[in-house]
Amino acid sequence: MDYQVKYITPEIKLSCYDGKLFKTEAAFDDHLLVWLISGETKIIQADERFTFGAGDAFLIPRIQLATIINYPKDGLPHKAVAMHLSAERLQKIYSENIKPQTAVTDKIISFDKHPLMKSCLASLIPYFEMQENFPESIASLKINEAISILRTIDKSIDTVLGNFDEPGKVELIPFMEKNFMFNMPLEKFSYLTGRSLTTFKRDFFAAFSTTPQRWLTRKRLEMAHYQLTEQKKKPSEIYYEIGFENLSHFSFAFKKRFGYAPVVLCGKTNNLVPNPDAV
Repeated sequence: MDYQVKYITPEIKLSCYDGKLFKTEAAFDDHLLVWLISGETKIIQADERFTFGAGDAFLIPRIQLATIINYPKDGLPHKAVAMHLSAERLQKIYSENIKPQTAVTDKIISFDKHPLMKSCLASLIPYFEMQENFPESIASLKINEAISILRTIDKSIDTVLGNFDEPGKVELIPFMEKNFMFNMPLEKFSYLTGRSLTTFKRDFFAAFSTTPQRWLTRKRLEMAHYQLTEQKKKPSEIYYEIGFENLSHFSFAFKKRFGYAPVVLCGKTNNLVPNPDAV
Protein backbone atom coordinates (compact mmCIF):
# COMPACT_ATOMS: atom_id res chain seq x y z
CA MET A 1 0.00 0.00 0.00
CA ASP A 2 1.37 3.41 -1.00
CA TYR A 3 0.06 5.39 1.97
CA GLN A 4 0.05 4.12 5.54
CA VAL A 5 -0.80 5.85 8.80
CA LYS A 6 -0.25 4.42 12.27
CA TYR A 7 -1.69 6.12 15.34
CA ILE A 8 -0.25 5.55 18.78
CA THR A 9 -3.04 7.78 20.13
CA PRO A 10 -5.78 9.77 18.36
CA GLU A 11 -3.49 12.81 18.67
CA ILE A 12 -0.15 11.33 17.53
CA LYS A 13 0.46 9.57 14.22
CA LEU A 14 3.25 8.34 11.97
CA SER A 15 2.58 8.51 8.22
CA CYS A 16 4.56 6.81 5.46
CA TYR A 17 4.07 7.24 1.71
CA ASP A 18 6.15 5.78 -1.11
CA GLY A 19 4.04 6.58 -4.19
CA LYS A 20 4.59 9.43 -6.65
CA LEU A 21 2.90 12.07 -4.50
CA PHE A 22 0.15 12.39 -1.93
CA LYS A 23 -2.05 15.49 -1.85
CA THR A 24 -4.52 16.70 0.73
CA GLU A 25 -6.42 19.91 1.40
CA ALA A 26 -6.11 21.28 4.92
CA ALA A 27 -8.27 23.37 7.16
CA PHE A 28 -7.65 21.43 10.34
CA ASP A 29 -9.74 21.84 13.48
CA ASP A 30 -6.52 21.47 15.54
CA HIS A 31 -3.05 22.93 15.17
CA LEU A 32 -0.86 20.28 13.56
CA LEU A 33 2.81 19.97 14.58
CA VAL A 34 4.84 17.99 12.05
CA TRP A 35 8.38 16.61 12.01
CA LEU A 36 9.51 15.37 8.60
CA ILE A 37 11.75 12.30 8.89
CA SER A 38 12.34 11.79 5.15
CA GLY A 39 10.90 12.97 1.85
CA GLU A 40 9.62 16.45 0.99
CA THR A 41 6.48 18.43 1.79
CA LYS A 42 5.19 21.37 -0.23
CA ILE A 43 2.47 23.53 1.29
CA ILE A 44 0.59 25.92 -0.98
CA GLN A 45 -1.43 28.77 0.47
CA ALA A 46 -3.26 31.50 -1.37
CA ASP A 47 -0.31 33.89 -1.39
CA GLU A 48 2.70 31.84 -0.27
CA ARG A 49 4.44 28.49 -0.75
CA PHE A 50 6.64 26.51 1.60
CA THR A 51 8.96 23.55 0.99
CA PHE A 52 10.17 21.35 3.84
CA GLY A 53 12.76 18.59 3.80
CA ALA A 54 14.02 15.84 6.07
CA GLY A 55 14.58 17.07 9.63
CA ASP A 56 12.31 20.11 9.35
CA ALA A 57 9.61 20.76 11.94
CA PHE A 58 6.66 23.06 11.29
CA LEU A 59 3.25 24.02 12.66
CA ILE A 60 0.14 24.25 10.49
CA PRO A 61 -2.24 26.61 12.33
CA ARG A 62 -5.85 25.53 12.77
CA ILE A 63 -8.60 26.47 10.28
CA GLN A 64 -6.16 27.79 7.68
CA LEU A 65 -6.59 26.78 4.06
CA ALA A 66 -3.64 25.04 2.46
CA THR A 67 -2.84 22.39 -0.11
CA ILE A 68 -0.31 19.88 1.24
CA ILE A 69 1.66 17.73 -1.22
CA ASN A 70 3.97 15.02 0.08
CA TYR A 71 6.70 13.43 -2.04
CA PRO A 72 9.24 10.65 -1.52
CA LYS A 73 12.79 11.90 -2.16
CA ASP A 74 16.33 10.52 -2.53
CA GLY A 75 15.03 6.98 -2.70
CA LEU A 76 13.28 7.27 0.68
CA PRO A 77 9.53 7.37 1.39
CA HIS A 78 7.82 10.44 2.72
CA LYS A 79 7.73 9.76 6.45
CA ALA A 80 6.55 12.12 9.17
CA VAL A 81 5.46 12.30 12.79
CA ALA A 82 2.42 14.51 13.35
CA MET A 83 0.89 15.71 16.59
CA HIS A 84 -2.55 17.30 16.94
CA LEU A 85 -2.66 20.15 19.46
CA SER A 86 -6.33 20.28 20.36
CA ALA A 87 -8.18 23.35 21.54
CA GLU A 88 -9.32 21.42 24.61
CA ARG A 89 -5.75 20.69 25.68
CA LEU A 90 -4.52 24.20 24.93
CA GLN A 91 -7.42 25.82 26.79
CA LYS A 92 -6.48 23.83 29.87
CA ILE A 93 -2.84 24.91 29.58
CA TYR A 94 -3.67 28.57 29.08
CA SER A 95 -6.25 28.59 31.87
CA GLU A 96 -3.30 28.01 34.20
CA ASN A 97 -1.30 30.88 32.74
CA ILE A 98 -1.83 34.53 31.89
CA LYS A 99 -4.17 34.81 28.94
CA PRO A 100 -2.03 35.91 25.99
CA GLN A 101 -2.88 38.49 23.37
CA THR A 102 -4.38 36.47 20.54
CA ALA A 103 -3.78 36.79 16.84
CA VAL A 104 -4.87 34.97 13.72
CA THR A 105 -2.10 33.76 11.45
CA ASP A 106 -2.52 32.19 8.05
CA LYS A 107 1.17 31.35 7.76
CA ILE A 108 2.93 28.07 8.32
CA ILE A 109 5.42 28.39 11.20
CA SER A 110 8.79 26.60 10.92
CA PHE A 111 11.32 25.94 13.66
CA ASP A 112 14.65 25.68 11.82
CA LYS A 113 15.52 22.13 12.90
CA HIS A 114 15.66 23.13 16.55
CA PRO A 115 17.33 20.35 18.61
CA LEU A 116 14.73 20.46 21.39
CA MET A 117 11.89 19.97 18.94
CA LYS A 118 13.75 17.25 17.03
CA SER A 119 14.54 15.37 20.24
CA CYS A 120 10.94 15.51 21.45
CA LEU A 121 9.37 14.28 18.23
CA ALA A 122 12.09 11.73 17.42
CA SER A 123 11.55 10.15 20.83
CA LEU A 124 8.06 9.09 19.67
CA ILE A 125 9.29 6.79 16.89
CA PRO A 126 10.04 3.72 19.09
CA TYR A 127 6.50 3.83 20.47
CA PHE A 128 5.07 3.06 17.02
CA GLU A 129 6.56 -0.44 17.31
CA MET A 130 4.59 -1.23 20.46
CA GLN A 131 2.03 -4.01 20.14
CA GLU A 132 0.10 -3.09 23.28
CA ASN A 133 -1.93 0.08 23.78
CA PHE A 134 0.10 3.23 24.27
CA PRO A 135 -0.50 4.67 27.77
CA GLU A 136 -2.61 7.81 27.54
CA SER A 137 -0.67 9.36 30.42
CA ILE A 138 2.60 9.12 28.49
CA ALA A 139 1.00 10.47 25.32
CA SER A 140 -0.34 13.45 27.24
CA LEU A 141 3.10 14.13 28.72
CA LYS A 142 4.71 14.03 25.26
CA ILE A 143 2.18 16.46 23.79
CA ASN A 144 2.52 18.83 26.73
CA GLU A 145 6.30 18.60 26.36
CA ALA A 146 6.02 19.60 22.70
CA ILE A 147 3.80 22.56 23.58
CA SER A 148 6.26 23.65 26.29
CA ILE A 149 9.12 23.47 23.78
CA LEU A 150 7.15 25.54 21.25
CA ARG A 151 6.57 28.21 23.88
CA THR A 152 10.27 28.16 24.79
CA ILE A 153 11.73 28.46 21.29
CA ASP A 154 9.13 30.86 19.88
CA LYS A 155 8.09 33.63 22.25
CA SER A 156 5.26 34.73 19.96
CA ILE A 157 3.63 31.30 19.66
CA ASP A 158 1.19 32.04 22.51
CA THR A 159 -0.66 34.46 20.24
CA VAL A 160 -1.40 31.52 17.94
CA LEU A 161 -1.88 28.61 20.35
CA GLY A 162 -3.90 30.75 22.76
CA ASN A 163 -6.43 31.85 20.15
CA PHE A 164 -9.65 29.82 20.42
CA ASP A 165 -11.92 32.05 18.33
CA GLU A 166 -14.16 30.48 15.71
CA PRO A 167 -14.22 32.02 12.22
CA GLY A 168 -16.33 35.16 12.07
CA LYS A 169 -18.43 36.30 9.16
CA VAL A 170 -16.17 37.67 6.42
CA GLU A 171 -16.79 39.35 3.07
CA LEU A 172 -17.51 36.57 0.62
CA ILE A 173 -16.11 37.98 -2.65
CA PRO A 174 -12.52 38.70 -1.51
CA PHE A 175 -12.37 35.44 0.48
CA MET A 176 -13.46 33.29 -2.46
CA GLU A 177 -11.30 35.17 -4.97
CA LYS A 178 -8.31 34.42 -2.73
CA ASN A 179 -9.10 30.80 -1.91
CA PHE A 180 -10.95 29.28 -4.88
CA MET A 181 -8.13 26.84 -5.72
CA PHE A 182 -8.62 24.85 -2.51
CA ASN A 183 -10.76 21.77 -3.15
CA MET A 184 -12.83 21.95 0.01
CA PRO A 185 -16.42 20.81 0.60
CA LEU A 186 -18.89 23.69 0.53
CA GLU A 187 -19.56 23.01 4.21
CA LYS A 188 -15.93 23.93 4.97
CA PHE A 189 -16.10 27.11 2.87
CA SER A 190 -19.30 28.11 4.67
CA TYR A 191 -17.71 27.47 8.08
CA LEU A 192 -14.57 29.45 7.23
CA THR A 193 -16.65 32.41 6.08
CA GLY A 194 -18.79 32.35 9.24
CA ARG A 195 -22.01 31.13 7.65
CA SER A 196 -24.36 28.18 7.65
CA LEU A 197 -24.32 26.20 4.41
CA THR A 198 -27.75 27.57 3.43
CA THR A 199 -26.67 31.16 4.06
CA PHE A 200 -23.38 30.59 2.24
CA LYS A 201 -25.18 29.37 -0.90
CA ARG A 202 -27.66 32.26 -0.76
CA ASP A 203 -24.97 34.90 -0.24
CA PHE A 204 -22.78 33.30 -2.91
CA PHE A 205 -25.50 33.48 -5.56
CA ALA A 206 -26.22 37.08 -4.62
CA ALA A 207 -22.52 37.94 -5.01
CA PHE A 208 -21.61 35.91 -8.10
CA SER A 209 -24.95 35.21 -9.86
CA THR A 210 -24.15 31.52 -10.13
CA THR A 211 -23.72 28.46 -7.95
CA PRO A 212 -20.52 27.85 -5.97
CA GLN A 213 -19.74 24.65 -7.91
CA ARG A 214 -19.94 26.30 -11.34
CA TRP A 215 -17.99 29.38 -10.24
CA LEU A 216 -15.23 27.34 -8.58
CA THR A 217 -14.76 25.13 -11.65
CA ARG A 218 -14.62 28.13 -13.98
CA LYS A 219 -12.12 30.02 -11.81
CA ARG A 220 -9.84 26.98 -11.50
CA LEU A 221 -9.89 26.38 -15.25
CA GLU A 222 -9.15 30.04 -15.97
CA MET A 223 -6.14 29.84 -13.66
CA ALA A 224 -5.03 26.65 -15.41
CA HIS A 225 -5.29 28.35 -18.81
CA TYR A 226 -3.12 31.22 -17.58
CA GLN A 227 -0.47 28.91 -16.15
CA LEU A 228 -0.33 26.82 -19.32
CA THR A 229 -0.11 29.76 -21.73
CA GLU A 230 1.76 32.44 -19.80
CA GLN A 231 3.88 30.41 -17.38
CA LYS A 232 4.49 27.55 -19.86
CA LYS A 233 3.67 24.86 -17.33
CA LYS A 234 2.54 21.34 -18.12
CA PRO A 235 -0.91 19.97 -17.20
CA SER A 236 0.70 17.40 -14.89
CA GLU A 237 2.42 20.22 -12.96
CA ILE A 238 -0.69 22.25 -12.20
CA TYR A 239 -3.84 20.16 -11.90
CA TYR A 240 -3.33 19.27 -8.22
CA GLU A 241 -2.44 22.87 -7.29
CA ILE A 242 -5.65 24.36 -8.69
CA GLY A 243 -8.17 22.06 -7.05
CA PHE A 244 -8.44 18.96 -9.26
CA GLU A 245 -7.94 15.49 -7.83
CA ASN A 246 -6.61 13.78 -10.95
CA LEU A 247 -5.25 14.64 -14.38
CA SER A 248 -7.99 12.92 -16.39
CA HIS A 249 -10.75 14.87 -14.64
CA PHE A 250 -8.85 18.10 -15.16
CA SER A 251 -8.29 17.37 -18.87
CA PHE A 252 -11.96 16.51 -19.38
CA ALA A 253 -13.18 19.69 -17.64
CA PHE A 254 -10.61 21.85 -19.45
CA LYS A 255 -11.63 20.55 -22.89
CA LYS A 256 -15.29 21.02 -22.05
CA ARG A 257 -14.62 24.63 -21.05
CA PHE A 258 -12.21 25.71 -23.79
CA GLY A 259 -12.90 23.27 -26.61
CA TYR A 260 -9.40 21.78 -26.76
CA ALA A 261 -7.22 19.62 -24.53
CA PRO A 262 -4.78 21.34 -22.14
CA VAL A 263 -1.83 19.51 -23.73
CA VAL A 264 -2.40 21.61 -26.87
CA LEU A 265 -1.26 24.69 -24.95
CA CYS A 266 2.07 23.35 -23.69
CA GLY A 267 4.69 25.93 -24.58
CA LYS A 268 2.25 27.99 -26.67
CA THR A 269 0.11 31.10 -26.40
CA ASN A 270 -3.42 30.23 -27.47
CA ASN A 271 -6.03 32.83 -28.30
CA LEU A 272 -8.95 30.49 -28.83
CA VAL A 273 -12.17 31.71 -27.24
CA PRO A 274 -13.75 29.42 -24.63
CA ASN A 275 -17.31 28.22 -25.02
CA PRO A 276 -19.41 30.75 -23.03
CA ASP A 277 -22.05 28.10 -22.31
CA ALA A 278 -19.57 25.69 -20.76
CA VAL A 279 -18.90 25.51 -17.04
